[in-house]
This record gives sequence, structure tokens and C-alpha cells, in this order.
Amino acid sequence: MRLANDHHFHIRREGTDGDFGLLKRRLIELDNDPSIAAIGLGGTDLFLNAADRTYWFRETKSLAQLVRNKALVDGSGLKGIVEADTVRYLSEELKYDISDKKVLVTSAVDRWGLAMAFSASGAKTSFGDLFYVLGIRKILHSRTALTRAVRIAAPIAINLPFSWLYPSGSDHNSKPRRHAWTDRLYRDHDIIAGDFKYITKYMPPDLDGIWVVTNTTTEADIEFLRKHGVSKLITTTPRLKGRSFGTNVMEALLIASVGEAKSLSPERYLALMEEFDLRPSVYDLRIE
Repeated sequence: MRLANDHHFHIRREGTDGDFGLLKRRLIELDNDPSIAAIGLGGTDLFLNAADRTYWFRETKSLAQLVRNKALVDGSGLKGIVEADTVRYLSEELKYDISDKKVLVTSAVDRWGLAMAFSASGAKTSFGDLFYVLGIRKILHSRTALTRAVRIAAPIAINLPFSWLYPSGSDHNSKPRRHAWTDRLYRDHDIIAGDFKYITKYMPPDLDGIWVVTNTTTEADIEFLRKHGVSKLITTTPRLKGRSFGTNVMEALLIASVGEAKSLSPERYLALMEEFDLRPSVYDLRIE
């Protein structure tokens, strides 16, 4: 892959079919492979930055301790500032008025920068963490309530298997678990923002006029959203060769571009995104 300033990257995707032991062995091999510049960990999180605190997942914390020679990142270091900047980009550069929009962030604890940026923009922002992550049918409507819930629930949640919290196996082919309450939840908002798997988990078939703000999408995902009536898709990272990559890939790519063996500061990530002209992608899905 070639980016601006003649930087060339080779990105390879590997999986272990849920075999945690194999994952650990492979990480050690990659850490000692001189041809590998950085490692982006997908399908799971190492930690969460939310409510002014950092929460490490017990299940995956051991993975970070295996990699000593280069950066192992899950996108968490990049998410906050880049996704927050997406809201600024929509408002200031594209001149979209989002201050009067009703926004549902499916899981703010995983998209804290995005959630706080929407809230600060003046948009009426709701947070679905209790429902999407824990299965509790309650939506939070204030930052104070969200912060309180995160500080109570996060220390417990990080000790649970990650698969209990995140539907990593689902995609646009999975049957939504929708019912009347979730249908109203989606239709009561103008913008649905967050992880794509959470967004599609309960998605009703008729979302006429609704915007989706998310990250990793393929061409098939775009067609799925179009068929469901979504009018506008905004991906917080750009589309490269037909798909928008996860923040774990983008974070590893930016680290590799400067030859570092550790994660960078949020400000450095944002500066590199600007240097490489990596901007959010905006699609009008009403145009074939």
C-alpha cells in the first residue's frame, strides 16, 4: 500500500480462529521477526480509555507483556483523538450542522472521544453502553450518568471474557436481534455512531434518512447500509483499496511510518494523519 509522501507499506492480516495459545505464540514470532515494523491487534481490546481512567482487560493484558521489541496496539491510542476530530471535520470543514441532531453512541466506553465530541457539539447525545455491552435495557442521556456507570461497571467488565462483551463473530450477514423497543431506539435518532458490529446488532430494515458514523466497513457493508435506508455513512478512518481499516491497523501503520517501537501520543497520531492526508470518508448512500 502506498500513502502520501511515497511511504509504502505491506499490511498482512492473520487469524487464529479463536485459539488464544496460538495467538500468544504468533505474537512472540512476530515480535522477533525483523521484517515486521508494528503489530495491530484486532477483534479484541487491550484496554479502554474512558471517564479519565484506563482499564486493562485481564484476558488480553498478558498479550502486551509478550511483545517487547516493537509496538503492539489495538487502536485505542488512536481512537480517541481521531474519532473526536471526525466530529470537528464534519462541522467545521464540511459545514454539516450537527448541533440539532439526536445521536446514539452504541458504546461510549469504547468510543470515548467520539461520544464526548458529539456531546460537546451540542447534539442531543445518548449512550447505549448498558444495553449494547451488558444487555441492560436502559439508555443513558447525560455525561454524568455515563461516567458514573463506567466507573462502576468497567472494573467488573474488564475481568470478563471479551467475547461476552463484544459480538466479534457477527457481521452484516448475521440476523439482527431486533424487537419493537430496539426499532424505536434507532428511529428516534438521527445519527447512530459506534462500532459497526454493535450498530448492526439490532438494526431495523428501514432507517430512512439516518446517518451512520462508524469505522471498519467493506463494500458489502456499504450495500447493507444502503438497503436499510441509511442516507449517509461516515467512516472515521479513510477507505483504502475498497475498505476502511480498523484503528488497530491505522495505529500500527502510523507507528511503522516513523520507525518507532512504541505507541505515539494522540497529538502525534493526528499530525501524521494530516501529513498523509488520511481524512474521514463521507458517502451519500442515496447516490448509486
